[in-house]
Amino acid sequence: MTDMNTLAKRQINKIVMNALGMLVSKGKIEAAPLPAFNVERPADTAHGDFSCNAAMAFAKALKLNPRAIGQMIAEEAVIAGSCFEKIEVAGPGFLNFFLSKSWFSDTVNEVIVSGDSYGKTDYGKGKRILLEFVSANPTGPMHIGNARGGALGDSLASLLQYAGFYVEREFYINDAGNQIEKFGNSLSIRYLQIIEGIKENHPAFSKENDEELCRCIFEDEAHFPVPEDVYKGVDIIEHAYNFYKINGDKYADTTEEERKAALTEYALPLNIERLEADLKKYRIVYDTWFKESSLHKSGAVDEVVKLLTEKGHTYEKDGAIWFKASEFGDDRDRVLVRANGIPTYFVPDIAYHYNKLMTRGFDKAIDILGADHHGYVARMKAALTALGVDAAKLDIVIMQMVMLVRNGETVKLSKRSGKAITLTTLLDEVPIDAARFFFNLRDPNTHLEFDLELAIEESSKNPVFYVQYAHARICSILRRMEEEGCGCKTVSPDKLCYTHPAELALIRHIASLPECINEAAKDYNPSKITKYLYELASLFHKFYDNCKIKGEDEQTLNSRLALCVSAKTVFKNMLDLLKVEAPEKM
Repeated sequence: MTDMNTLAKRQINKIVMNALGMLVSKGKIEAAPLPAFNVERPADTAHGDFSCNAAMAFAKALKLNPRAIGQMIAEEAVIAGSCFEKIEVAGPGFLNFFLSKSWFSDTVNEVIVSGDSYGKTDYGKGKRILLEFVSANPTGPMHIGNARGGALGDSLASLLQYAGFYVEREFYINDAGNQIEKFGNSLSIRYLQIIEGIKENHPAFSKENDEELCRCIFEDEAHFPVPEDVYKGVDIIEHAYNFYKINGDKYADTTEEERKAALTEYALPLNIERLEADLKKYRIVYDTWFKESSLHKSGAVDEVVKLLTEKGHTYEKDGAIWFKASEFGDDRDRVLVRANGIPTYFVPDIAYHYNKLMTRGFDKAIDILGADHHGYVARMKAALTALGVDAAKLDIVIMQMVMLVRNGETVKLSKRSGKAITLTTLLDEVPIDAARFFFNLRDPNTHLEFDLELAIEESSKNPVFYVQYAHARICSILRRMEEEGCGCKTVSPDKLCYTHPAELALIRHIASLPECINEAAKDYNPSKITKYLYELASLFHKFYDNCKIKGEDEQTLNSRLALCVSAKTVFKNMLDLLKVEAPEKM
């Protein structure tokens, strides 16, 4: 695939340097080491399609007025055989380059020829990236933050692949530690309450529907109280009740540890299966589900403490083992192993990242984490550095909070459960296309207002509808013209011609896609793609309103149909990247 903008920029560089060579050979300027110069696209195309600051950049080295340098370069420049038709000198010496008509037709043809590969680049050079995202606590359902993290992480993975990286998606299962202890304790309490409730013939157990039964238990806090430090969701009651239906009161008289272990062993895999199913519904499929428990079983957790100690980066205080994190950029030292001999959660996290970068040898590990993890970045990088790992190989994308809005007011509760809205309850209300697109409308590190009403509105106010409608409109045009015997024909670029400002603006934007892909990949920011698509839709609708197709002469008709095919290809490629449908009819 030829990146037409990059081609143009390279030609500008060559034109300018060749002109300088001619000026030196003619004795008009002295040979001197020259600094680099920038080539950019002006906001106003009246000032050219590309502009470069070579004259200003060279002024000091050549000891000449920038405007004079610009005039000399323009006079000596040879643009024959390039994709430019003229050069103008503006302001203090800017060189403005105007593209030839052939560049526009070549761009349209390049998209058609490249097809579903258009936009793909080699920016990543095949470097291996492990992208970890969502990694929701397996003790309960996924919340709205996970919904944003899922759409962001999955789209970022696709974006990085488009930019030439090798990417694997990974879900880290926290199946060890305090949250699992709390999970087992919560299940145990509910299990014993259910046994007691059955013995007392509580009204809840007269319900024929299990979901209604569990809801009654959940709502009757007087008869079924739970401590503050346990999980209180209906899902805990459902697990405990289903466990009871299988095992009866078999575990009522066992030790607390045996009962909790049995309940956890039963419920945790079900939760993980549910997470996987919910994420698949959300169009997310992981390459690896990595269990924290595997790090404990393999000895990797203990090995981290041993390695840090051997390197002299730990000390003992109050019976605990501390990591000298402050010596490696963290704001304070961190406890690795408590006085009771139990490692803190930080240790398996270190072992996990060491596994990513050293054991499995990825070139880069990217984590997508919530806004409450700002302090985590310096802490983890300090640990990796102390272990001799290049901390620059770890990048953490901090994702801000999501606010659900309906009728201009913040929404905190689910109609169905009366509790916080989860991923599954959101997808019951909002189409998956809208969810994935809306969660990528803003930079990850900015707060996001998710308008529930707008997400289902079928109007141009809804960004995803606006973009999808543009694609469907193109499909309708092509289908109608095909039915009338005027379908898009394969023609050589020299048979295409574009002169209308709406055509040229649309083609310029289409040509900018490879650059957009690289910039978005560099910034880890899929919102650049949704913004690109919205602008593409706006430019296409303007083209449609201003440029007739039916009834035009053969060259104009073929040119505009080819442009429609080109735009359709870009819409489809980028919607596929976001895993959003590209409908052919709406």
